[in-house]
Amino acid sequence: MQRQGQDPDGEAPAKRTAAPPRRPAKRDPFRPGQFLREVRSELRQVAWPNRSEVINYTTVTLVTLLSLMMLIFILNYAFAKGVLWLFKT
Repeated sequence: MQRQGQDPDGEAPAKRTAAPPRRPAKRDPFRPGQFLREVRSELRQVAWPNRSEVINYTTVTLVTLLSLMMLIFILNYAFAKGVLWLFKT
């Protein structure tokens, strides 16, 4: 097996000289027109839902929301009644 920092022969590699520090790459100036063209290009690739999918997703979301609201209301009511019964105030 080869140890970390060794050649495949098992010998330590020759000392390497440190590489000169790199300069950060120059950034191009911000161009709003090019940015908007790229945004438009990306939005063309999005798989937009059709009308029936939007209706189905909205229905599922509203039913889930109402169910969770009812569950939280029932639990809150039950715990409130239980605490009042426990302390009999």
